[in-house]
Amino acid sequence: MADFIYPNARLIAGVDEVGRGPLVGAVVTAAVILDPASPIQGLADSKKLSEKRRLALFDEIKEKALAWSLGRAEPEEIDQLNILHATMLAMQRAVAGLTITPDFVLVDGNRTPALPMPSQAVVKGDSLVAEISAASIIAKVSRDREMAELDRLFPEYGFAQHKGYPTALHMEKLTQHGATPHHRRSFAPVRNALIDAEVLAAGQPATL
Repeated sequence: MADFIYPNARLIAGVDEVGRGPLVGAVVTAAVILDPASPIQGLADSKKLSEKRRLALFDEIKEKALAWSLGRAEPEEIDQLNILHATMLAMQRAVAGLTITPDFVLVDGNRTPALPMPSQAVVKGDSLVAEISAASIIAKVSRDREMAELDRLFPEYGFAQHKGYPTALHMEKLTQHGATPHHRRSFAPVRNALIDAEVLAAGQPATL
């Protein structure tokens, strides 16, 4: 992990998101302030960790961090704002939900949301900054659990398997069953599936 040092910054929060690409569900963000006195070994980009390791670190982060918080933007907000602005809103909510106000915020990616404290974007931050890695783990495990719950409600879509991403399986099920109330209507594959379903319901052949 790289060391990022900022003047007068004692409490640094890392922020990351999960779920910009899926066709269904919320975009989930997390903000984490780690405790320098309780280091956590093995923090890394959540996508590069095994599920077993992610779950272990998820529990350890919640136990040892000075503060952590989740933020989210629902499918309706994503459809209204677009995915980028909805992600920024979810990040703002995650930072606002921290029980301790950070001095400085490091955000994974190439842009930061408007925040009431100084912030900086860090490209590949989930691999470089421990706080962002911790946030990526909290966000991913939390969203994966939401997808598992959605899978129980709609078992025919395979959400537990593809996590809502536009895999071949998901596209096949979307074509077969149409969209659930949790799908993002503004995303083209969902929009097209809804149009096709309306055409078929009207008794007309769907056009390509």
